[in-house]
Amino acid sequence: MKDDSAHTPVMRQYLALKAENPDALLFFRMGDFYELFYDDARHVAELLGIALTTRGQSAGEPIPMAGVPIHSVDGYLARLVRTGLKVAIAEQVGDPALAKGPVERSISRVLTPGTLVDTSLLEPERESLLAALCPGSQDSWGLALLSVASGDLRVQDFSSVAALGDRLRQLQPAEILLPEAQEIPGALLSGQFQKISAKAFLPGSSERVLQRYFGNHLGSFGVAEHPLGLRAAAAVLDYAESRLKTSLAQVQRITPERPTETLGINASALRSLEILAGRDNDGPSLWSLLQHCQTPMGARLLRRWLLRPLRQGEKLLARHRRTTTLIEDARYRGIQQALHGLADVERVLTRIALERASPRDLGQLRNFLQRLPEIRAAIYTVEEPENSESSSQATEDFAQLRILLERALLDDLPLSQRDGGFLRDEYDVELGSLRHAEQNVGNELAALEAAERERSGIPQLRVQFNRVHGYFIEIPRSYDGPIPDDYHRRQSTKSAERYSNVTLKEIEDRVLSAESRALAREKALYTELLRKLAQDIAGLQELLAEIAEWDLLANFAERAQALRWTAPRFSHDAVLEIQSGRHPIVEAELGAHFVPNNLRLHDERRMLLITGPNMGGKSTYMRQVALIVLLAHIGCWVPAQSALLGPVDQIFTRIGAADDLAGGRSTFMVEMQETAEILHLATAQSLVILDEIGRGTATYDGLAIAWATAEELLRKGSYTLFATHYFELTEMQHPLLANVHLDALAGHDQVTFLHQIEEGPATQSFGLAVARLAGLPNHVLASARERLYSLEDPARSNPLPEQTPTQQLSLFAEAPHPALRALAEIDPEDCSPRAALELLYKLRHLLDKPA
Repeated sequence: MKDDSAHTPVMRQYLALKAENPDALLFFRMGDFYELFYDDARHVAELLGIALTTRGQSAGEPIPMAGVPIHSVDGYLARLVRTGLKVAIAEQVGDPALAKGPVERSISRVLTPGTLVDTSLLEPERESLLAALCPGSQDSWGLALLSVASGDLRVQDFSSVAALGDRLRQLQPAEILLPEAQEIPGALLSGQFQKISAKAFLPGSSERVLQRYFGNHLGSFGVAEHPLGLRAAAAVLDYAESRLKTSLAQVQRITPERPTETLGINASALRSLEILAGRDNDGPSLWSLLQHCQTPMGARLLRRWLLRPLRQGEKLLARHRRTTTLIEDARYRGIQQALHGLADVERVLTRIALERASPRDLGQLRNFLQRLPEIRAAIYTVEEPENSESSSQATEDFAQLRILLERALLDDLPLSQRDGGFLRDEYDVELGSLRHAEQNVGNELAALEAAERERSGIPQLRVQFNRVHGYFIEIPRSYDGPIPDDYHRRQSTKSAERYSNVTLKEIEDRVLSAESRALAREKALYTELLRKLAQDIAGLQELLAEIAEWDLLANFAERAQALRWTAPRFSHDAVLEIQSGRHPIVEAELGAHFVPNNLRLHDERRMLLITGPNMGGKSTYMRQVALIVLLAHIGCWVPAQSALLGPVDQIFTRIGAADDLAGGRSTFMVEMQETAEILHLATAQSLVILDEIGRGTATYDGLAIAWATAEELLRKGSYTLFATHYFELTEMQHPLLANVHLDALAGHDQVTFLHQIEEGPATQSFGLAVARLAGLPNHVLASARERLYSLEDPARSNPLPEQTPTQQLSLFAEAPHPALRALAEIDPEDCSPRAALELLYKLRHLLDKPA
């Protein structure tokens, strides 16, 4: 591209704004279009499938250009931002009528994945999080998480990069900020990182930002123990300001996240238990099963609670008390009916705070405030008496806001402020007067038309208006008489000539002036209205947080009744007892065919070693235990006949594995790293789910690792469900270990799974039977069966003995058990030779097996 001085004035203006945001696509306002030029135009035309054309020349060369209309820009912006791109919006801030050169333009905002606030750019049931990481000494880190769309700001300090990386994998922020010179640790290689000035993280700079936002209130938030997190919070606020070009008035407080208050659940457990998403991000999940909230705010709160379940304590018990009360007499129905169809007012408040709210946004706030007495009445039927009085007072306080909005806003509201028409005439005397002048022009024009017809003697003369040419006098071409001398031709059409005169021009100027002044007055009044509403944002946010919680708890109550769930009980003793527990997601798919199972763990029984066939239900059983514990700790009832739960501090899972090709890790390495994390972090109050430890390596290595892992968890005393195909592990002797198995019925490579937990180890694996179910060819199964016999008894050169059936049966004549000695009397002719030989060989194998 040539030197800027060679470009036209408009292109120089464009290039200067582009230089301010070189990493963003620049949407450059040109009248009723946003236009992109040069490389941005080529890129966007390809991404969006819109036409790439040219707009004149600059610096002696054609200007590549692509554009989209203002009225449909939101859809295009959403598609671009969802791909992770940044978009800078350059608006016209000057008056085109007064401009002597290019109209003045400036960047009004920069859209990035972590700083979105517009409804069209956000998913209603998910939060778009902006994260900042502040490194400290050694391996310490501070994390700040900001939901720009709701104003929620949270901080936490970490003592290891591994714990920080796991938290980021759970939350999946849209953007992650780091100091510009900071290397990205390997454990954090995920997400969209943005390097910003290190100055934003320095103590002096961060203190100034925090003081500007929170003043002397910072100490009341209980965040002093998070110094690194606070510096990250200042950086995240500063960055969001720079993108949105305004202060974030919706951020009213900082919330510390304390791991000691929550039940830990890492990213691996979230994935393997299918809590937020099904396998491969498709199919049913716990979230999709639970999500019947009436508001987007409740749906987002459900996601937050699933990510941060509570440990036992008063806060958790309070949730359960409310859920139980809502279920009594189906009281939840009243709350759900009162909240049904409620708009996303939480995000409306953010747009009000940023002065970006549309007239329809304010209409949604008005609608909410009109429905608030009904909502409060529904909540009052279940709310604790001590909270009802303060809630009623809050409703009264917000009645003044409702009255203000009802007085100001028209009933039917446009999508944007651009063309006016959203405030009532009565709201402002000056606005009403200006509009009255516009409305009265019709009578004045009718009088002018009648006077001009009489003066000119042209009966077909009409006074008309259109948006392009304004007001004009129209005379049809069929008239061939004289035209008044004071008429000035404005336009010729196929059927008429159009004129103006001094009188009509005066009317036009007066009307257009009134229209322009009315629109300017209306927009000024609207900005003033937004600022009045912003004064109550903190109180409204608290009210909406309370309503979102009631929505979610009413949702829990509805789910409990619809799915036949029961209230869990909590104990201070070390116990996990579940009677007839079910896997909520699998049961929803299978319905009445699901087989429930029990669990009993306590001080003298800490580990269940689970054996049984593939597809027998081991993984389902273990997952359902973890999900029942998780559901109880978010305040929800559980899919079981009864559940008694002692203190649990963390849920760990090691279920399934896959290559991490990007990270250069094999399946076995992934498995071992997840197991190592469990062994380092698990305590006597942790629930540990392990499925097939050691299967990713050689048999004896895997067996040794599985054995040692089981021993370590027994030493720690963790609640452990350990599924394995290593039957040798069933010989492990420990007072806290119990063997259980999933039963099945089998006969000659046919198997029926009973899905029922029974005490004691399994007696066989049914591997060939499962292989037959999977459709392996018969000749492959036969070969596998012969190889199995050879492996089970290496001394045999052939899997099927060379002896005759009579010779084989005679081997049982001296057996110690009378039932086996009776086999010697069987006539081989009564069954097929091959079936008889296989049965006999299996029996002989059992006889040879050590007790």
